[in-house]
Amino acid sequence: MYDNTKPAEPVKAAKEHFPPSGPQFLLVDAVFETVIIGTLPPLHFLNETVFERTASEREDKEKILSRRAEQRSDLISGVYEGGLKVWECTYDLLELIEKNGETFSEKAVLDLGCGAGLLGILALKRGARQVHFQDYNSTVIEQLTVPNVMLNCLEDDEVDSEDEKKGKGKGKIQEDGCEKKGQEGMSNGNPTTKKKALDLSQHPLLRRCHFFSGDWSTYLSLALKIEPQPKFNIIFTSETIYNTVYYPALHETLHKLLASDGLVYLATKSHYFGVGGGLHLFETFVEQRGIFSLDHLWDGEEGLQRHVVVLRFKKNT
Repeated sequence: MYDNTKPAEPVKAAKEHFPPSGPQFLLVDAVFETVIIGTLPPLHFLNETVFERTASEREDKEKILSRRAEQRSDLISGVYEGGLKVWECTYDLLELIEKNGETFSEKAVLDLGCGAGLLGILALKRGARQVHFQDYNSTVIEQLTVPNVMLNCLEDDEVDSEDEKKGKGKGKIQEDGCEKKGQEGMSNGNPTTKKKALDLSQHPLLRRCHFFSGDWSTYLSLALKIEPQPKFNIIFTSETIYNTVYYPALHETLHKLLASDGLVYLATKSHYFGVGGGLHLFETFVEQRGIFSLDHLWDGEEGLQRHVVVLRFKKNT
């Protein structure tokens, strides 16, 4: 059973981040890889290995890059919450979206605990009118999420330019560095270097995006002050229920920001060894609160079991 006597979630002040204007050093010689799943548009993200090797060159007021390297850990509770890694369950959710044919047209979407931002980027490229990206760490937002969104905006421009030259419909980007789903998101081909430095701050896709760092409690307080107050048709959250201490803040954020007919898509492992959370404990917590119903959409059978579930408001809520 969920233990509600555990200490509260650590507080980290929320902050909104804005994509820098002017020629972007963030994208100069950026080494990226691409995931392609079925009919989904290609999704680009900075190569994790190269990102780690160039950590010393990046601005990091939180010092999470050096501490992560020193401790050789993908998670330092209350300091670094794993946002620099594309976790396996994100790919499970992408595959489910591809199977179900969701387009996100004119929907407001929140990518909660976004990390690299692949889920929010997909929604953006498939017609969402607004996408909020939130991660615990400001370094993750500034050095990974924002550049990844910009990479995908840049790719859209290149495709449009090629189409105009050839007089054709939607083109296809270069194949080097593209991937189909590989183990833990690693590329099956060679990463591609993007040698562009453009001002993308006014790109129409980027103008639909808002970026936030901070813990869920402080992010929620900040989001509730925005006018008009956001209500999201879809909230994505992947591999975020690994620590039961965070459940109250996560649940409250979902409760306050989900539209009345909205859906929360949660991708998760059955159990997170070492930190104690997992799907069964979260299901118990949700049931105790009585706000949401929870249904399984996909249950993996191989290795450490993974799941995709959906939460929606109960009819009497």
